[in-house]
Formats: sequence, structure tokens, C-alpha cells
Amino acid sequence: MKRLILLIGLLISYIPTFSQDASTERQLIENTIQLYFDGWATGDTTKLGKAMHASCHLKNYRDGKFIDYPRNQYLSLFKPHARPKNLSTRIVSVDITGNMGSAKVEISTERDLFTDYFNLMKTNEGWVIADKVSTRIAHRVFDINAIRPEKETIMEGLKRPWSLAFLTEDEALVSEKDGDLVRINLLNKAKTKISGFPSDMADSLIGFGDNTGRFEVLLDPDFKNNKFIYVSYAAQKGNLRTTKIIRAVLENNSLQHIKPLFVAEPYTTERYHYGGGMVFGKDGKLYVTIGERLFTEKDQPAIPIAQNIQDKRGKIYRINPDGTIPGDNPNFGPKATPGLYATGIRAAQGITLDSYTGNIWFSEHGTHQGDEINLLKAGANYGWPVKTTGKYRYLDYAPQPDPATNFTDPVWHWLQTVAPTGLHFYSGGEFGGWNRNLLVGGLSRGSLWRMVVDGEQIKSVEELFTDSRVRIRKVVQSPAGKLYLLSDELNGKLIRLKNTSF
Repeated sequence: MKRLILLIGLLISYIPTFSQDASTERQLIENTIQLYFDGWATGDTTKLGKAMHASCHLKNYRDGKFIDYPRNQYLSLFKPHARPKNLSTRIVSVDITGNMGSAKVEISTERDLFTDYFNLMKTNEGWVIADKVSTRIAHRVFDINAIRPEKETIMEGLKRPWSLAFLTEDEALVSEKDGDLVRINLLNKAKTKISGFPSDMADSLIGFGDNTGRFEVLLDPDFKNNKFIYVSYAAQKGNLRTTKIIRAVLENNSLQHIKPLFVAEPYTTERYHYGGGMVFGKDGKLYVTIGERLFTEKDQPAIPIAQNIQDKRGKIYRINPDGTIPGDNPNFGPKATPGLYATGIRAAQGITLDSYTGNIWFSEHGTHQGDEINLLKAGANYGWPVKTTGKYRYLDYAPQPDPATNFTDPVWHWLQTVAPTGLHFYSGGEFGGWNRNLLVGGLSRGSLWRMVVDGEQIKSVEELFTDSRVRIRKVVQSPAGKLYLLSDELNGKLIRLKNTSF
């Protein structure tokens, strides 16, 4: 018995401790995979070797032959080289159980799409790849002119859908601005209402001009294990409204254990510009856009709302998934609203992560023109309403800029009104020439834009479907890489974007 107890004690002492939360572990796994990506892309065997355990084997089955490379033999295949410009990488999924994990990743080159499945384990040296199986599919190289995108309606009957979050390839949650939070099945077209939504949901006045409703629905990065979802919506107190962010557990098509994370006080009478965009950064933090709420500049106070660090409106926030405030947020001073990350926002709705660089981008509504695409920077002031690329609704409005204030210019702005909404960085094989392009939906006139991004710059812009316009609220990519659009209509549609030349 003493020997057994001693053996158990030795085993326990050998096992590494795992005190970090799931989001932190996921980030550590992604760091290891990124190290693998970087080594693969440049032939850097030091990075590749660090990402893989010494016992790692890499296997595939091609042309009727089973191939098994031990780690050192695999590393010997690489020679240093410049990173190809047309190379893109993507982490498709990550699953974690204790000190074991798995991941599906994609590497797209000019000629091929590699799909790898990693088994990972956490050792005293951190997360490493313990085993890999892979496959390779040759794809055609697409010139931009060779891509022929077409729209296919997959589902109708959605009530001004605002956001889409895939649970699986065939099931998703949809937030309807003028309806409910629903679960849809893309195969049988079933639509199921999610019960248990908070009772302070504000009523939407059906029709043009009222922004009140449900906004973003977002899955937790570790949704498979914790079942957390995040929802932004217009909350009501008496006759007043504001933007509210909640976290809940999705259980049997019902919201359970609802926890308010952020309330953009003060509640006001306006029904405009709630914001409500949400995205998780690569740091595991939740980024939230909150609109300024005013319709006209005539109603601005002496210190404009979006410039007042004590007013929660007109800002972007960075919070932990449980609503607490990260200790490394930018410091705006002791009087600033907790969680404040950036100021000078008018009506930002869309916000997205470039998983390749880790940068976060967001769209911004102007008044007359002034629609923008911005790169999110810690502590930045994006200018509204002191500085704008458009015009004011109240023509006599003349704000007095503070010479000591530094404003951050947009990366892109339109000369016409676009009303940009949900945006997405594409990664996949179907639209090979679009990899790492930014796709942006627009409400005004119904538009869809493709932007070629190079680092922190937008190099070129193309408007798609100019002969078949529909108000686009959101661009989303499924787990398998398919592209979908949500149309902002009373009879809202889920639209598949297909490449007919593929």
C-alpha cells in the first residue's frame, strides 16, 4: 500500500499544473501553431522544431501510399526562403481537454490547400504538437477576373437579421433586429426561437430609421466546453433605452445563467446608433462598440459625447469575458469609464479580427458621407464629432478642436454614403484570390465591398454585385470556409456566396 501511495504521489508531482483558464490555454496553443506556420512559411527549422515535440510524427496518405515522417526527417525537407506573398494560414478549430488538445489548420499556397490535424499536449515546456496528419488538395490559381461570385438564397423569413454565429456547419444562431434570437438549420430550414431572453429588451418600431433591436450574437472561443454566448441588444428602462451586453449559457435552446457584462448608461430617448458590435481578440478579450446615440449634432453637449471619457457612449471597450476589466487597458485617467479602449466613435457596428496579424478593424457610419474603415489602436481617438471625413446633419455645428488632442485617421473612407456594417477577413480556398481580403457589407443602396489589405493599409477597393443590390448587414464565414451574407430586410435572407468558376 505504501508503495502504491508513493507511486501515485510521484505521478501527481510529474503532471504539470493547469491553473490558467481555457481562453488563455487556447491562446497558448494558437501561439504554438503560429510558430509552426511561421517556420513552415520561411523554412525556419528552429521555429518548426520548437513547435513540435521530439517524438512527433507527420503522416499522410497519398497516391495509395502511406507516408510517415519522424520529426527530424520532416525538418530536413525545409530550406530557408522568403515568405511567399500569396501564402495564407488559418486556425479552423481548437479543442482542449486538460493538458491535451487538438486543432484543425489550413495553409493555402499558390498551388495547394494543405489541411492539417494536430494532436497537442502541454508539457513542462508548454504546448507542443505531438502528432500531425495532413492532406493536400491542388486548387487553381485565381486571377481576380477569373472569380465569378454568385448569390444563392439558402433561407428566407428572417426579421431583419443582424448577426450570425455558427454552432456547426449546418446550424447557427441568428439575432433578428426586429424579431428574436433564433436557431436555424441550413438543411431543413427550421427556425427555433431561443427562450429566456432578458425581459428588458426594448421594443423595435418596425420601419426605417429605428435602430432598436437585437444586435450581435457571438460564441465564446471555448463554447464547446462552456456553452457561453454573448449578445448585445437595446435594453429599456421606462421610456428610455441604451446598449447592453450580456453573457449566457445556451442550454436546450434556452438562455440560462444570464450575466450582464456592460450597460452603456445613460439611458436616453434616442433610438439611433446603439453600436453593439462584438469580437474576441487573439488576446482572449472581448471588444465592444458603443454608439453615440444622437441623430443630429445640434444635441451635442458642451463636451461632445464621444469625446467625454466619463460618458459611456461613443466608445470602444475591451473587457474580460466575465465583464471584469483587464489590467493592461490604456489609461485614460481616474475619471474615465472602466474598460475604455478608444474614443471618438459615432456609430460603429461592424468589428472583426484579422487572425493573420491579430489586428482588429471596425466600420464607422458617418452622417452625409464620412463612412469609414478603421484599424483599432489602444487609446486612439477617432475624432467624432470634432473631426470627420463627411459633413454634419446640423450645418451650423462648429466644434472647437483641442490642439492637444491627437486624432487617428481612418484607413479608408468613402466619398459617398455606404453605411458599412458587419465585416470579415476572408480565408479559404473557394475564393483563392480573395485570401486576406476584407469583405464589407453596406446598407445604403445595398452594397458589398472587397478590400485588398496590405499590413495596415487598404490598397484597392472593389464593389461587388452592383447589378443586384440588397442591403447587407453581415458577412460571415462558416467553419468549413463557406461565405454567407445576411440581408437587412423584413423578409431577411441568409445568402450563400459561391464561386461558380471554382
